[in-house]
Amino acid sequence: MVDPADAGRVPTGVGRNVGEVNGLEITAATAGAMMGAGWLLSLRLRDVSIVDPLWGLTYVAAAWAMWLWAEGTVTGRGWLVLAMVTVWGMRLGIHLTVRKRGEPEDRRYTAMRRGRRRFEWWSLVMVFGLQAALVVVVSLPVQAVLGNLGGNPGLTSTTWTYIRTQTSILGGSAGHPALGPLDWIGCAVWSVGLAFESVADEQLRRFRSNRLNRSGVLERGLWRYSRHPNYFGDFLIWWGIYLTAASAGATWTIAGPLVMSVLLLRVSGVRLLERTIDERRPGYAGYVQRTSAFIPRPPRRVPADPPPGAVPPPADGTSTDR
Repeated sequence: MVDPADAGRVPTGVGRNVGEVNGLEITAATAGAMMGAGWLLSLRLRDVSIVDPLWGLTYVAAAWAMWLWAEGTVTGRGWLVLAMVTVWGMRLGIHLTVRKRGEPEDRRYTAMRRGRRRFEWWSLVMVFGLQAALVVVVSLPVQAVLGNLGGNPGLTSTTWTYIRTQTSILGGSAGHPALGPLDWIGCAVWSVGLAFESVADEQLRRFRSNRLNRSGVLERGLWRYSRHPNYFGDFLIWWGIYLTAASAGATWTIAGPLVMSVLLLRVSGVRLLERTIDERRPGYAGYVQRTSAFIPRPPRRVPADPPPGAVPPPADGTSTDR
């Protein structure tokens, strides 16, 4: 039974029940269904790399599933986060789907197939299952905000007291704080991230569309200042969403953007991509010396660079560097 003193209040976090189901369970069920369907399709196509377009779309599906199950009125913060996730996830999903069309399985997954007799079951757990689990963790800020939509939380007094204690310790509130400066800072950070990711993806798409650049290195546009500006954009997007959740008191959901940061920098992002890229693109070693790996900054000058004022070679619209 809920404490009468807390009537009408809704806890900040994934413990907020939506009917008899909470936001964490809805996210887990949606992610599991999306990735399970993706796995079945991968068996038919013999192509595990279809998991990549599903990544962003799964966040969108989970966010709207929470919205559909929610009781009460969506707050301004709820609509803001719902828009953030939807715009980011749909753009990324469509971009990767278009890029994937007509292409064979990604070399990363082809390498994983080698030497595994039961690869189909391995991919269910280690590719699709792992991605579903990561969606649940990374989206904690989204669950915290969209799980705070109004109505009866349906929690026992013990659980409710525990959640109130935790949010109080972390400087949060169990109610519906209005949109404040931190929300708009988060929105601004998200906007910069979306711009970085979108522009970088489009610049790379145009570069790759020219067959002359197949073994080259892109060093123009945002790629002049960061070797992975699209990943940097993704990084900003999730920290922006987190700031919006933190504005509502859900500071503990910092695990979400931290996990995303580790993925981008240490696991499936920068580190994995650069493991073999210098073998496929001869100019990449020099590019590494000149260009920041992640956070954009002006390129460094190395001994092989021409002196300031030197006349560059004629530009023909293509690049032999990336």
